Formats: sequence, structure tokens, C-alpha cells
Amino acid sequence: MSKFRMSAFDIIGDIHGCSHTLEKLLERLDYIPDSVGIYRHPERSVIFLGDFIDRGPFQKEVLSIIRPMIEAGAARSVMGNHEYNAIAYATADQENGGYLRAHSAKNQKQHKAFLDAYSGDICAYTDVIEWFKTLPLWLDLDEVRIIHACWDKEKIRNIGSPVLTDELLHASCNKSRWQYEAVETILKGKEIPLPDGCVFYDKDGNPRHNIRVRWWDQSAGNYSTAFLGPESARTHIPDDEIAGDHLIEYSHDEPPVFLGHYWMEDTPVPLAPNIACTDYSVAKPGGRLVAYRWDGEQILHKDKFVCIDRIEKAEVSGI
Repeated sequence: MSKFRMSAFDIIGDIHGCSHTLEKLLERLDYIPDSVGIYRHPERSVIFLGDFIDRGPFQKEVLSIIRPMIEAGAARSVMGNHEYNAIAYATADQENGGYLRAHSAKNQKQHKAFLDAYSGDICAYTDVIEWFKTLPLWLDLDEVRIIHACWDKEKIRNIGSPVLTDELLHASCNKSRWQYEAVETILKGKEIPLPDGCVFYDKDGNPRHNIRVRWWDQSAGNYSTAFLGPESARTHIPDDEIAGDHLIEYSHDEPPVFLGHYWMEDTPVPLAPNIACTDYSVAKPGGRLVAYRWDGEQILHKDKFVCIDRIEKAEVSGI
């Protein structure tokens, strides 16, 4: 096996069942299948940002690409909120009955593509859920940091280990426990409540009374500028000044941190000198799968992003 340079990572955003687009991106990045079909590069490796599943049409196909890469050492990954949701959906709640993630109509609809892909194959379903549990909640590689949504140092310190143990899983599904907010923040982003009476609708049409915020943006002092979500919803977000602490300190001299999760639009650019997101909505028509070619730099550059337009032929399955 080739030796990877310590600081040569291709950091790929949320894939959501879009296997054809993933293959095309890997080819663009000069990864070539070896004799057993595992994509490899002679000098680089991939870091995935999670969210392999749900939404797109080719759930098993994506996992058949990324899982062998990770198990062979050609890639690493963190857990996304969709893998976390899948684990909770499959795990019985022995204290309260049912499951840690309710089998509600809303959750079934969001999870439909993944459930359909494994319908009738309980052994394969159980196996992939167990594999999801092996994905770390974050990676701190000294020179670079990887997390699905938010590098909150306090919550990371409180959790301690990036391993999703059974104890942490159950505690994080209980809204009365501190672990719930901790895992919600690092996997789904920092949220704050809107002023009384304010509501907007997310991309799935669900009413929201909280907004996800640009947690790194020291200039975002009101709800509208701090809002991180679909531009179509911004007109419903007030421009009132935010009372209380809605930011997370991440100084420019800290290692670069890469995020997924946020369904970004337009041309990929760094969010801050040392913060970048590589999720550009590949699961919807017109979206793109995006990588950042990181070579050890502290200051991130817009010309290091590599994009592939969504090429899946089937319709997006589920919402």
C-alpha cells in the first residue's frame, strides 16, 4: 500500500445516496479502483464528512464505495446526523418503549430511501447500522479538524471521546440530558430560538421556531445576518438584534476545520480563513458534490474546491 502524505486530504461533503456523482468526483480527483475495486490515490486519501444515506436514489451503492475505502485505510470519515438518526431509529428505547428515534410519519418519510434499500434484508440492515456506530463524531488530526456541523470546543470537551457509545447514544436521545444538546450541536449545528411569534419553513416544509446560525461569524449580530438556511426563508427572519450568546469562538490561528451538513449554494468559498463547508446540496436537482483538496495550508483558498454537478438519473427518493 502507498504511503499517504500527512497533509494531503481530499475532504468530501454529504453524498446522500448519489453514487454516480461520487464516482465521477473520485475520478476527477485521480482516485482509481484497485484490483478489488477500492478507490485509491498513490499520495492522497479521502476524508468524508458523513451523511452517506437518505434522500438520493443509490443508498447501498454509495456505501459499497465508501465503506471499503475506509476499511482499507484509503479514507476516513466522521458521522453525519443522518447516520446518527439511522442508529437511533434502529435502537429500541428500553426505558420508554418504542425506539430512540420515533417511527413517526415524518421520520419514516425522511428515512424512506435508506429503509427501502434494505427492505427485506434485515441482516444487511443490522450490519450497516453497526458499522455506522464505528464512525467517530469528530476527527482532530492536529493540523486539521473534521466535524459534520459545528466545532464547539466546550461540548466536545464535555463528551470527551468521539466514540458514540451505547451510553452516549441513549443519553443524547433524551432532551432532558446535557448530551442531547451536545450531540445536536456538533452533528446538526448551533440553533437559537426566534423571537416570539416568528416562524419559517425549512426545505422540507416543516415549520421552524429556531434558526441554525453562522456560529463562527463574529459580524452576525441580528437574526437575519446570523441565519444559516435557505435564502427563500430569509424574508421571514427578523432583523432584530440577538440577545444572548449565539456564537462559538474559533480563532483564526486554530487548525482549519471542515464541515458538511449545511446545503450551501452558489460558488464554494471558505466560510472564514480557516473554516470551510463542502456540502453543496447534491441530493437535490441542480446540486453539486464538492471536495476540498487540502495540502496542509492554514489559510483556505477558494481555488482548492473541486465540484461535480449532480448526475444521478433517478429522482430523489424521500425528502
